[in-house]
Amino acid sequence: MTGKEYILGVDAGTTATKVALFDLKGTTIASATKEYDLITPTTLEVEVDIKTLWKAFKQGVKDVLSISKVKPDNVKALGISAQGETLVPIDKNGKLLRRAIVWLDSRAQEEAEILDKKFNGEKSYETTGQVKLVPTWPASKILWIKKHEPDVFNRVYKYLLVEDYFIWKMTGNFVAEGSLLCSTCYWNIITKKWWDEMLDFLEITTDELPEIREPGEKVGKLLSSAAKELGLTTETIVSTGALDQACGTIGVGNIKPGIFTENIGAALAICATLEKPVFDPNRRMPIHYHAIPDTYMAHTFTTGGMALRWFRDVFCETEISEANLANISPYQLMDKEVSQIQPGAEGLVMLPHLQGAMAPEANPRAKGVFFGFTLRHNRPHFARSIMEAIACIIKRNIDVLENMRIKVTEIRALGGGARSKIWNQIIADLTKRPVTTTLHEEDAACLGAAILAGKAVGLFRNLEDAVKDMVIIRTKFEPNPKNSKVYDKLYTKYIKLYESLIELFAIN
Repeated sequence: MTGKEYILGVDAGTTATKVALFDLKGTTIASATKEYDLITPTTLEVEVDIKTLWKAFKQGVKDVLSISKVKPDNVKALGISAQGETLVPIDKNGKLLRRAIVWLDSRAQEEAEILDKKFNGEKSYETTGQVKLVPTWPASKILWIKKHEPDVFNRVYKYLLVEDYFIWKMTGNFVAEGSLLCSTCYWNIITKKWWDEMLDFLEITTDELPEIREPGEKVGKLLSSAAKELGLTTETIVSTGALDQACGTIGVGNIKPGIFTENIGAALAICATLEKPVFDPNRRMPIHYHAIPDTYMAHTFTTGGMALRWFRDVFCETEISEANLANISPYQLMDKEVSQIQPGAEGLVMLPHLQGAMAPEANPRAKGVFFGFTLRHNRPHFARSIMEAIACIIKRNIDVLENMRIKVTEIRALGGGARSKIWNQIIADLTKRPVTTTLHEEDAACLGAAILAGKAVGLFRNLEDAVKDMVIIRTKFEPNPKNSKVYDKLYTKYIKLYESLIELFAIN
């Protein structure tokens, strides 16, 4: 392998960090995943020791190098895909002032209400792209620290996000980029500068924040100390990366308008690439800065695979046992059963709102519902109805985008749900749009980070060439017009069912 060039892509997630090594043709040479636990002092608080993430990152890099036998000299660049909104305050000596406050943390409810009241309205939305100021955003977290931990607030030298912290550890530079900054709610997605009005209200200054760069921009070579910790050399160049979902869109080739990405994991993340910010007059669709400079994306989360996982765990003991004996996933057996049921599940309709309805309904009181089942229905019918319900949510969000005059011509699938052929076909049939899967749908975030790093250091002429070389199409699922007719009726019933239950959902 001497003389070949490789790129490391790192996905620093909520409960695990994945490291993957790619060649310039998009082949995964080796990958490693390191898990860690979150700290939950109360039901509202979710924290993590950022050193735990750094340790997982270091071990992942070492494991990948050991597995691949690639010489460290041949690793030319490193890029990071990172979770958003997790806040890391450090002092002037680089010491952590407290545990990182994870994006899932919702303790800053009072602070979020204060900010939402102060900055509510079109101005906030058209400045940050976020439809509402909530406890998740770092602005709310900083206001909470100011109120409840003044000793920490007064000693903060820099407020960092996970990607910023990793880059600082590797290069010594305090650098951040827009795809992560847009959901801090103290960065302006239009001017690409700090939102002074919000900073003044929080009583922090630009000196307490990193330097703003573009995603996929060269930062610098590894420090000798970092190179030693990672098992690399000081010749490896670190670039800015992007938000995990933005990296994922690049990792499946979603780099131009018209392409819509759906990532079915526990939740369903959707992204549509935009040439310019397009704001929803009904304020249902958040707008984010993309991993592509001067490009944006409509991006939100909603109910996803958690509904099917719940069904698997509660009702599919037989499939789980059989799968364990056969050393395969229970989902493979569920897919086989679902494929034997006709589209529409013989009139069975499901609302998958087990934890409330997210985008675009945004109704925390909504509940899961199975409607229309009879003595004829069995377990595979219910499993199929769940898959069809998630497809309905995808169509609901596409409808919102098209009402905003954002065209969706193709869907790119990634995440665990992309492994299911029957689910991909259901989505294609119900949305009447082709669904494309790629070779790296489960490594898409790592691949996207690697593509950004490769472009940053000149291994590719531009992002388009990098995607052309590294993103490999696996399968394309074309809509079946016969099934689409069935799904038109199902979708109408799905909408009416939800609307008819809104009043009942409101009853505690």
